[in-house]
Amino acid sequence: MDKRELGKTGEKVTVLGLGGFHLLEISDRDAVDIINTYLDAGGNYVETAAEYGGGESERKVGIVMKNRRHDCFLATKCHIRDRAGAEKTINESLKRLNTDHVDLLIYHHVQSDDDLEKIFSAGGAAEAFYRAKRDGKIRFIGISGHGVPDVLIKALDNYDFDAVMTGFNFFDRFNFPDTEDVLIPLAKKKGVGIIGMKAFADGLLWEYPEESLRYALTLPIDIMVAGFNRIDMLKKDLDIVENFRPMTEDEINELFDKNPVLGNYICRQCDLCLPCPEGINIPRVFLYEGWYDRQLRDRVIRPAPDFALRDRLRFWFDNRDKAKKAYQQLDVKADACTKCGECLPRCSYKIDIISKLENAHYKLTREVSSSIPV
Repeated sequence: MDKRELGKTGEKVTVLGLGGFHLLEISDRDAVDIINTYLDAGGNYVETAAEYGGGESERKVGIVMKNRRHDCFLATKCHIRDRAGAEKTINESLKRLNTDHVDLLIYHHVQSDDDLEKIFSAGGAAEAFYRAKRDGKIRFIGISGHGVPDVLIKALDNYDFDAVMTGFNFFDRFNFPDTEDVLIPLAKKKGVGIIGMKAFADGLLWEYPEESLRYALTLPIDIMVAGFNRIDMLKKDLDIVENFRPMTEDEINELFDKNPVLGNYICRQCDLCLPCPEGINIPRVFLYEGWYDRQLRDRVIRPAPDFALRDRLRFWFDNRDKAKKAYQQLDVKADACTKCGECLPRCSYKIDIISKLENAHYKLTREVSSSIPV
C-alpha cells in the first residue's frame, strides 16, 4: 500500500487508515479479525477515540495492540476540555490500548470558539496534552472537527499542531468548500499533516466506493481513514487503494456533473447563476443551506430507507445555529426572489433555483418550538 508523509512529523502513513468507530458494532473476535487483516495487508495507521462507546473501541483495538503495537502508527482522541479531565482520560486510553504511548493524540470534535478557548485557556486540556508529550505518553498532537471548518482554520492560524483531521468527500465539497479551498492550503503551508475522514459522506455515498475513495485520495491529503464492520468492506477498500490512480480534472468534472447523489439539487457553487436582478447572492444562500442540513431535505419523496438515511445525516455536524446566523447577515435574503427566472437557464445542473431558494429560506429562518428538527 502506498504511503505518504504525515506533514512535518517525519512519519509515513499508508493512504488508507483504519478508524475505530464501527468496531463498536461488532464482536471482539470480528474487530480483532478486521484490525489484523488491515495490518497484514500493509496498513499502518490505526485510530480510535475515548468517546467511542465510552472507551469500548479503544478496548477492542487494545486487544490487538497487546501483540502488534510495533506494527502501526496508533492514534486516539480526547474529547475532554479541562486539564484534570483530559489527564485522566489520556491515562485511561493508554490502559485500554495496552500501550505506554500513542503516536498521535487528537483534540476531538472541536466545533466552536468556546471549545477552542476552553482547550487553550489556563487549566485547559492543552496543558494535559503538553505534559503527556513531555512524559513520552504521546508523540504528536492533532485536532479534529466536522462540517464548517472555520474553527479548524482559526486553530491552525493561532496554535501549533502536527495534524488536522476533518471530512473530505465529493458531496460535502459543496457544503463546506473552505475545507478544500482554505484549510488544505493553510495546513500545507504550516507543515501540518492532513488526515481525512468521511470519504463516503457518513454512508450517503455507499453506492460509489471507488469514486469516493479515488476523489478523496486525489486531494493533497496525507491519509484517508475509514471504518469497517465487515471484512468484505475492508477488502473492497484495500483493493481500491492498491489499484489507486488519481482522478483527472475531466473525471472530477464528470463526477460533479453526473453523480446521482448530487443530482439537480446540490449547488456546485459555480456562480454561473449570478447576477440576480434582486441582488440575491444565490450561491451564498445555498452554501448556508449546506451548512444547515447538507442540502439533504430537498422535498423529494424517496423510498423509506433512502429517506431515513438522509434524514439521519442532515444534522450530523449540527451547524444549524452557525448557518442561521450567517444567513441573517446577508443584506438580501432569498425571499426577495421575484421568480423572474433569469437564473434558471444559466445553471448547468438544471437546479430549480426558484424552488430551492424558497426551501433554503424556510430552513434558515424557521423558528421551531418543538423538539422535532426541520
